[in-house]
Amino acid sequence: MTVLNPYISFRDNAREALEFYHGVLGGSLDLMPFSSMPDMGHDPSENDLIMHGQLTTDDGLVLMASDTPSNMEFAAPQGISVSLSGDDGAHLHALWDGLADGATITMPLAPAPWGGEFGMLNDRFGVSWMVSVNG
Repeated sequence: MTVLNPYISFRDNAREALEFYHGVLGGSLDLMPFSSMPDMGHDPSENDLIMHGQLTTDDGLVLMASDTPSNMEFAAPQGISVSLSGDDGAHLHALWDGLADGATITMPLAPAPWGGEFGMLNDRFGVSWMVSVNG
């Protein structure tokens, strides 16, 4: 089986972002700081940054993220959104409400011309999300 998962790069706040997403999406969160891999060649002052983090929700969603140490070039993703969609409107509205905390709403979650509901936001970490409730 092949799996496709979003993997988000942060400069230095992956822990904060993943803990926020864990609070919104639930599930289990595994965080591996750079200190757990001392041979990575990072600055020791960045030991607490996240080398790899993975959030796995109870309904099987997997979101991964890491910090970009100062010795590596950081390029924020452009033109990419994390998309949540499904049939459970109440659940998706709750996820929207959680993600919207501190976010910039670019398109409110509302009825869509093609049926169902659709909305877009940039969360407090600058990550673009799309939420779609199937019609």
